[in-house]
Amino acid sequence: MAMTPAEAGLVEIAPPDFPVILDLRYATADNLTGAPVYRRAACYLNEEAAGLLRRAVTLAAQMDLRLRLFDGFRPTEAAWALWNHTPDPDFLADPRKGSPHSRGAAIDLTLVGSDGRDLDMGTDFDAFTPQAHHGNLDITPAQQRNRALLLGIMTSAGWDFYRNEWWHYQLFSPRRFPLLADADAGTAMM
Repeated sequence: MAMTPAEAGLVEIAPPDFPVILDLRYATADNLTGAPVYRRAACYLNEEAAGLLRRAVTLAAQMDLRLRLFDGFRPTEAAWALWNHTPDPDFLADPRKGSPHSRGAAIDLTLVGSDGRDLDMGTDFDAFTPQAHHGNLDITPAQQRNRALLLGIMTSAGWDFYRNEWWHYQLFSPRRFPLLADADAGTAMM
């Protein structure tokens, strides 16, 4: 009998429990592959990550900001699909080593202003270019400020960051969590 996401230690991230905007790019063609990777749009995190996301949501709300989520738990099958399309270790974890996403320990996101528009971060999500790196000076000061604001919210909430992707945050020491395939996690995303 297959596990449920809860039995696998995963929490579904969705309104109203989590007042976030879901824009799960790998469930659409609007991603680096140009085709949907997920069969079903759903966002999960492990319990520790879900708790830190709640803190980030609260911190953002105090500044009249919301979080737009692009990805959370990424089943190992999806990690392989992305790697087979774009095997770039600067931006994607080699599935043989395992991604923090495939452990439910990472989230990809941006900030949304009170006007409902995303704050300008200088590149789109999954822009595999040096311009996407934290601290890149080839973007405007306003874009740098927006990235610093996201970085401040997420690190204040307890997240670690990945220097090559302004949108990616993960738990510290994510390898302490098991890699999960879609069938193992019971998420029915693939």
